Amino acid sequence: MSLRIQRIRLTDFRNFSDAEVTLASGMTVLVGHNAVGKTNTIEALQLLTTGTSFRHPRSSELLRIGADTGRIESRIEGDGRVLDVCCTITTSRRTFSKNGKTCKAADLLGTLMSILFCPDDLSFVKGSARIRREELDGFGSQAHPGYNRVVKTYLRSVEQRNSFLKEPDIDPSLLDAWDESIATGAAVLLGHRLSLFHKLAPIVSRIYSEIASGETLECRYVCSAGSDVEQMNKEELREHLWTKLHEGRSDDIRRQQTLIGPHRDDIAFLIQGKDARAFASQGQQRSIVLAWKMAEVELAQTLVGQKPLLLLDDVMSELDETRRAAMCTFIETGVQTVLTTTNLGYFSPSLLDQAKVVTFDG
Repeated sequence: MSLRIQRIRLTDFRNFSDAEVTLASGMTVLVGHNAVGKTNTIEALQLLTTGTSFRHPRSSELLRIGADTGRIESRIEGDGRVLDVCCTITTSRRTFSKNGKTCKAADLLGTLMSILFCPDDLSFVKGSARIRREELDGFGSQAHPGYNRVVKTYLRSVEQRNSFLKEPDIDPSLLDAWDESIATGAAVLLGHRLSLFHKLAPIVSRIYSEIASGETLECRYVCSAGSDVEQMNKEELREHLWTKLHEGRSDDIRRQQTLIGPHRDDIAFLIQGKDARAFASQGQQRSIVLAWKMAEVELAQTLVGQKPLLLLDDVMSELDETRRAAMCTFIETGVQTVLTTTNLGYFSPSLLDQAKVVTFDG
């Protein structure tokens, strides 16, 4: 049996003074008007599983107005284990604990994977490349120990090199040490990314075709250092990236930023051979992000041996009937799901019969 969140308690968190929600092992539907705390509950669940929030708030913004300290507590059970995960919030920081022992936010990654789908994700296809990179890296950070550290170390090196590039009258030879560090980190990160991407991409394509009545979708990883990197081992990657950095040094100095590396890569989607960013309809864009999220859930079970928690924040209102039906069918596969809605009419009576419905009155 996979791990499941049994309950979550919110104390002086966002709009809650003290509230507890018991979750079903299958689907829990949080229903109510807007601004009553449904999305806040989704945010709390994400904080306890990933250590981060999709809203990227300051700690003080997580506290109920007038409170100095808040808490989010959860009980996770399964596989013969019981885990109590807690987040304590003050105006300046958040601290986490597992079974009473203080831990870092990064230590929560992989305890119970969670996949979030919210209205902001609808910019996944046509939004900036950073959105797609962060989606892939966020999933990888939960699925693989050490992935998150690799990402952060690499991005820190790039940030430091960029700061150096902004200094006046720099000596280009002083970039040698930075280039060596960045090339080494980039090779490790790119290796992780490509491995994960090539596991995920065929699942995304298959699910998209099922949703979109047989339309084909190709997912491509677009590397700023050239397409030939996919055939290289880690050492070859490092040497190739170092060479590219060295060759592009004058451009980097002129632009005052590092123009080559995984932080400049992208993911492209081709529908029937056409670039989705240029040609995809709104419906096709929604099908791509829906297929991506469903693929993450499927691959997560393969990679870590248990089903993740699926968090759906007000997405049914953004999907048409066909895509809602596809999502509902997927939910019925036994993934623990917590979703929010203002309208139970989006769900079939048979699905609601299997679900736990929690009404939020505000």
